[in-house]
Amino acid sequence: MTETTTDARTVDPIRVVLADDERMVRTALRVILDAEPDLTVVGEAATGAEAVSVVRELRPDVVLMDVRMPEIDGIQATRHILGGAGGDGGADGPRIVVVTTFENDAYVYEALRVGAAGFLLKRAAPEELVSAVRLVARTDSLLYPAAVRGLAAEHARRNPPTAPPWAARLTEREAEVLRHMAKGLANAEIAGLLGVGPATVKTHVAAVLAKTGARDRTQAVIAAYESGFITPR
Repeated sequence: MTETTTDARTVDPIRVVLADDERMVRTALRVILDAEPDLTVVGEAATGAEAVSVVRELRPDVVLMDVRMPEIDGIQATRHILGGAGGDGGADGPRIVVVTTFENDAYVYEALRVGAAGFLLKRAAPEELVSAVRLVARTDSLLYPAAVRGLAAEHARRNPPTAPPWAARLTEREAEVLRHMAKGLANAEIAGLLGVGPATVKTHVAAVLAKTGARDRTQAVIAAYESGFITPR
């Protein structure tokens, strides 16, 4: 994972909401994040339902969402926030990172399927937490691409792929870009490999997201594995 450098003097702070039913966890996360000049915790929630309400009110850039919470879990809260049940949805919604104890948790995979941008282990070091928040907020890379690919590949092994109509609609270049996206490459890296400008790659990525019906790169990669477009090795 590549950390994005920021300049607090010229860039607005990344606004973060913490959703976890344990107050000590929220306090620890707040201390770590608020110590960074380019990050600020603007709200907290102790339940999934409260998380939906707080996010809609405060409109943060990033939400750290516990997977298991009272009332509604992190998966349902993510779905509500991102538009499945009246949320803001679309690319303008917040980037949600689910926080979990086990990276191979089925809950984590389902959260990614409904729109979470990535996941973070509860045992992650403070610097990993800070880097993850910056990455999902201000870059076009996948958060922990190898882990996301591993989850998607494991799900694909257990479930027969279903060929979607979008696969036939991808151009050859768009298909190539999607494969590079699945490797976790950022637009600039893909541009270097293809010999084109980053703006051209950005256009191809937008087309891939539109044709796959994906909210972001994470969902596009998951769709590629579930459809059999990319085969687990």
